[in-house]
Amino acid sequence: MEKKPLSPKNDFVFHKVFGENMLVLSGFLQAVLDLPVEEYQGIEVVDPHLEREYIDDKLGVLDVKVHTGSGKVIDVEIQVRRQRSIWKRLLFYSAKLLLEQIKKGDRYEQLNRVISIYIADHVLIEENEVYHNRFRLYDENTRVSFPDSIEIHVLEIPKVREPDGSQLCNWMRFFRAREKEEFEMLSQTNPAIAEAWGVIKVLSGDERARALAEAREKARMDFEDNYIGAYREGEQKGLQEGLQEGLQKGLQEGRQEGLQEGRQEGRQEGRQEGLQEGKLEVARNALREKLPVETVVKLTGLSLEEVNRLASSLQH
Repeated sequence: MEKKPLSPKNDFVFHKVFGENMLVLSGFLQAVLDLPVEEYQGIEVVDPHLEREYIDDKLGVLDVKVHTGSGKVIDVEIQVRRQRSIWKRLLFYSAKLLLEQIKKGDRYEQLNRVISIYIADHVLIEENEVYHNRFRLYDENTRVSFPDSIEIHVLEIPKVREPDGSQLCNWMRFFRAREKEEFEMLSQTNPAIAEAWGVIKVLSGDERARALAEAREKARMDFEDNYIGAYREGEQKGLQEGLQEGLQKGLQEGRQEGLQEGRQEGRQEGRQEGLQEGKLEVARNALREKLPVETVVKLTGLSLEEVNRLASSLQH
């Protein structure tokens, strides 16, 4: 019996399809970006944190980092579930890609444009129905763009309805595809998509690749369950303690105004303390599992300083 194709949304499959095949990667980038064709000649995937067997670990960062012909830096990432503080994280990592280009003594002229492409299998921007939103720095009054800076593209798979004839729409439908017939139909629209489908067919028929993809998906789901559980437990605990403290404050003051103020302050403080405690607990668990510090920062929204402090305390 022929097995169902693996999904390109699985991060192991995604990296195999887009991180190890330049025809596929180039075709996808050309559908998303408005860069000159020559930029894609000699593109190079650079990912120093990823090793061949790294996907066997419980959780790793499997986004695809690319240098174009002129040196522009592109980061492509796919996420199945909505993440907290995603906008701040996207901005932080884009800025980090900019900073990584220059070292002490280098000239600012060496900095190249940074482009982040975030593929979401959920609706992230509720203000419109457009599946491709592009964010750049620009003057709000004159609409003049800030040259060679940071650019963030957000692609939302659920917003794709009917085909619109564009190659980007075909790629978005490719990410959403589940059945062999869907993949084969889309492979007729573009040579790069046909190549991507060929990689998925090989992976889907390889028992080891299928096992790694399934293990990767299970690890992601387990981690998310633990994260959400610890986060909610901490939030609830903090909320209850804060509310009790607030009520006590109101009763002691003996005024209705104090009671209402105490409730509001208690809820707010309790919620914040609970959220923070939930994040800290998830970070501790992740560090005990030997996850990289940068990955823990990315997943929890904690600062690098906070995560390093936790890591140091665990070592002692």
